[in-house]
Amino acid sequence: MTFSLVARSDDGRLHGVVVASRFLAAGALVPAAEAEIGAIATQAHVNLAYRPQGLTLLRTGVAAADVVAGLVAADGERDHRQVGVVAATGAGATWTGPACHPWAGGQAGDGWAAQGNILAGPQVIDAVRDGWLGGASLSFPERLVAALRAGDQAGGDRRGRQSAGLLVVERGAGYAGTSDVLVDLRVDDHPDPVAELGRLLAIHTLLFSRPDPATLLDLTGAVAAEVAALLAALGHPVDPAAPEEALIGWAGMENLEERLVPGRLDPIVLDHLRKAVPHVPAPRTASEPTAAP
Repeated sequence: MTFSLVARSDDGRLHGVVVASRFLAAGALVPAAEAEIGAIATQAHVNLAYRPQGLTLLRTGVAAADVVAGLVAADGERDHRQVGVVAATGAGATWTGPACHPWAGGQAGDGWAAQGNILAGPQVIDAVRDGWLGGASLSFPERLVAALRAGDQAGGDRRGRQSAGLLVVERGAGYAGTSDVLVDLRVDDHPDPVAELGRLLAIHTLLFSRPDPATLLDLTGAVAAEVAALLAALGHPVDPAAPEEALIGWAGMENLEERLVPGRLDPIVLDHLRKAVPHVPAPRTASEPTAAP
């Protein structure tokens, strides 16, 4: 019913699962992950017990291949199961029971495992693999979705499309640093769920990614004056000499609070603010280049 990828980032800090299926809310059943421990996908005739059991084994340092072996050995219905596992280090591992509906199979490599059943053919897993291996320049969540998209474009679930999901964990990287869940997005019922998952990830990245310190602007001078003018145009009471308090209030209303840095300004926040007041000309700041004559 599903094709998925479990993977670990090259530096070992992130683990994730991405999945698509012609099955309602596959993202609610298939993935499990724990920061710096590993990730699991359980599918075909799903065994939800694989998720806590597998993570418990990974927590004790068991290798991915041995986790898979342990899970299926203890399962009388293993011939109908499919599972992929990635640990904190080493190669990923995958299992496809002989009773899974064709085409069914999987592949694994260093830090990843791809698997699927009821697929258009083996080319789907080949495409997921190639999408993952070729996506090293992307952010980890984007790389997972790009691999899923490649499998979808190669035929995906031969019954059609319905749902997709993405789970990514990293120690302390969740909202406001209060959890390890960096991304948890689901498309439960949609005619083009992989594309919709990509759209949701783009919004998530805009709102919740931490700003790049190298791009931050000082909230002083011309930048502060522009911010004050824009906030005033939106009806926010603002001190033109110190617009930061008003900026914090506006950003909270726009769900951009994760991009705020005391005394500095994320250019993405500035761009969002400019777009909120399109009739106010955006003056060139000191950090922006002058167009060539």
